[in-house]
Amino acid sequence: MELRPEEPADQEAVDDVHRQAFGDDGEHVANLNHDLRGLVEPGNGLSLVAVDDKKIVGHVLLTRSLLDAPAKLVDVLVLSPVGVLPSHQNRGIGGKLITQGLDLADEQGAPAVFLEGSPGYYPRFGFEPGEPLGFRRPSLRIPDAAFQVRTLSAYEPWMTGTLVYSEIFWRHDAVGLR
Repeated sequence: MELRPEEPADQEAVDDVHRQAFGDDGEHVANLNHDLRGLVEPGNGLSLVAVDDKKIVGHVLLTRSLLDAPAKLVDVLVLSPVGVLPSHQNRGIGGKLITQGLDLADEQGAPAVFLEGSPGYYPRFGFEPGEPLGFRRPSLRIPDAAFQVRTLSAYEPWMTGTLVYSEIFWRHDAVGLR
């Protein structure tokens, strides 16, 4: 299996990964991913695919959002979505995409990566509940335990505050576990 940056020719296959991975909510996630993709720019965010036997079987997207810290706004990343074709799930592909994504985000100088997700799954990648660390969730629709953060090398202790999602998450009504 190969992990590599998403290329323009991959877009339809990536959208199909999310359609299949998220079942009834798949079209919604594919549309969200399609719009979020436009936020990725060199050195700020990333889109990775997992390729197995020349077929895209997984995808992860990390896009820019803001942390409204008391001292100033801080560029951070949000990990969403991550998906793997059902036929390839439970093989560690999602974990490899997340790990590689976090490593590349650290290399880019992102101080933190946020997500909404299962508190039983994401701690294995170093994610912790955000509230006890001084981070506030962008919406009360997000359960406390689902609002998680992974701080990276560029993180400094003054970087606390409220996560401000990109407008695209709000437009797609993709805030809070659905």
